[in-house]
Amino acid sequence: QVQLVESGGGSVQAGGSLRLSCAASGRTFSRYAMGWFRQAPGKERELVADVTSGGSTKYADSVKGRFTISRDNAKNTVYLQMNSLNAEDTAVYYCRARIFLTVYWGQGTQVTVSS
Repeated sequence: QVQLVESGGGSVQAGGSLRLSCAASGRTFSRYAMGWFRQAPGKERELVADVTSGGSTKYADSVKGRFTISRDNAKNTVYLQMNSLNAEDTAVYYCRARIFLTVYWGQGTQVTVSS
């Protein structure tokens, strides 16, 4: 069982930055692919960024060049650095851990960008 706790959300003006963190419990963090997803009101949850256990990353087209995902296996933590935020980035951001067919989700953290 893995527990994920997100932090770092909040309110920011357009053009600003936020850094989300997701701390994971357990001793096998390095084996998990970690991802950040988001869900805006009335929309489906979508992938924002993902980092594999080997460190390969991928991003949604809408955030490429603005967001950076990284992981620190020594701290059991994955980060999402978000720059040049705009109103369309407003959503609840969720952390996900995945290994094979097993998936764990965090409780989510709200990000609100005002224009």
